[in-house]
Amino acid sequence: MGLQITVLGSGSAGNCTLIESPRTRVLVDAGLSARQITQRLAHLGRSLDAIDAILLTHEHTDHCGALPVLTKQRPLPVYANRPTAEGIHDETTTARVTWRLFTTGQSFAIGDLGVESFSVPHDAQEPVGFLIRQNGSAVGFVTDLGHVTRLITERIRDADVLILEANHDVRLLQDNPHRPWSLKQRILGRHGHLSNEAAAALAIEVVSDRLRHICLAHLSRDCNRPDLARQAVEDSLRRHGARHVAVTVAAQETPAATVQL
Repeated sequence: MGLQITVLGSGSAGNCTLIESPRTRVLVDAGLSARQITQRLAHLGRSLDAIDAILLTHEHTDHCGALPVLTKQRPLPVYANRPTAEGIHDETTTARVTWRLFTTGQSFAIGDLGVESFSVPHDAQEPVGFLIRQNGSAVGFVTDLGHVTRLITERIRDADVLILEANHDVRLLQDNPHRPWSLKQRILGRHGHLSNEAAAALAIEVVSDRLRHICLAHLSRDCNRPDLARQAVEDSLRRHGARHVAVTVAAQETPAATVQL
């Protein structure tokens, strides 16, 4: 068995992904409720006791909200950069956390997983993406970013699987009557979230013979639709002849199918 990747849930209400190797299991973000994380792990035949660590991309609640309960249930090491750790304001929680602090841009190991961190532009303290390697395979995470930088494209070119934000359809966002203009500007800004079209452009930028699977993540509940996100990315890939890349969409309510490398 090589790497196994299961997005336990992804969207504006919470994000969490399980990465498994023959020796190591980690959660990338813990933004679902602790109960949901436990239940979804159980659905896969896993338990919290089998998890070796949590990796945090940034301090927003939809990426770290389960820490108060999870760290009370089990003293899992939590890997984050210092600004992210300091940005979690629940002092009771942070006192319980066994922090493993890294510097953005640093590479480190968790068991048999090699983790490479890199900066992404988002309105958080110091948000990061990850490329996680194991035995020649790699999975990339870029799930909260307002625009694509050259650094990002360079860091994820080696990915076999890419967990990629496709937060909104621009027209659905602009026409949404329930969101104030200030929020729309934040989402559309250079430190907001990627649109379907921006995700499609990034997919083309990094597509290679080794890239096998793109899982679209962090979809807005009311400013996007899975069919729109998938079509935007699939159409762009097909126009460039990249028919070997499977495109799926992660859901908020249920785990995605496990991808195995």
